[in-house]
Amino acid sequence: MPMPTATDVRAFIPARDFALSKAFHAALGWEVRDVGPGIALVTIGEAQHFYIQDYYLREVAENSMLHLTVDDADAWYVHVQRVLADGRFPGARVQRPALQAYGAMVTFVHDPSGVLLHLCEWR
Repeated sequence: MPMPTATDVRAFIPARDFALSKAFHAALGWEVRDVGPGIALVTIGEAQHFYIQDYYLREVAENSMLHLTVDDADAWYVHVQRVLADGRFPGARVQRPALQAYGAMVTFVHDPSGVLLHLCEWR
């Protein structure tokens, strides 16, 4: 029997405030659309996706991480700073890009629920 194939991996991340989480990811420039009760699909570019769920456990949120490959970690840092400048997203924060031991320049972004986004530029 042939091996079945898999074509996509999509993580589910928790949201302390579902509407705020969706607004935050949309403000980053990503498409966010409701796909079911308490579930929103976030699309980055043409083929990268993850789900935001209307579910929250602090221990889960603060131990959830998403790695996103980007073309310019410095530009993303500036972009996220602008998104956060008006204070609409309490709890969200961004750290200056830093070179990591594994070879990527990374801008760390904490979303309003505490989920950590690794915006990685491979050098």
